[in-house]
Amino acid sequence: MSHFAVFREHGPAWDDTRPRWEQERWAEHATYMNGLVDEGFVLMGGPLDGGPRVLLVVAAASPEEVEARLAGDPWTPMGLLHVAAIEPWQILLGPPEVTGRD
Repeated sequence: MSHFAVFREHGPAWDDTRPRWEQERWAEHATYMNGLVDEGFVLMGGPLDGGPRVLLVVAAASPEEVEARLAGDPWTPMGLLHVAAIEPWQILLGPPEVTGRD
């Protein structure tokens, strides 16, 4: 399993006049993303500086798996969020369950 830094950005359907928790289908998005955490796919994540970018740290076999899993987020087909970048990340510091260190 590899780790990836995934950057998602607000899409064209994002309503800048509303906070994220007031965007359409917030509850479904939050439930889906929390499920990815529960499965161990998303290790951590959140918005960067409250702006339009979100950083996720994920454990996946490939960038294609990352794309496929995030495609299931209700906000993806709605155009609220899209994947801007997927970068392989060798995590050297952190808990053993993440780094693989003993």
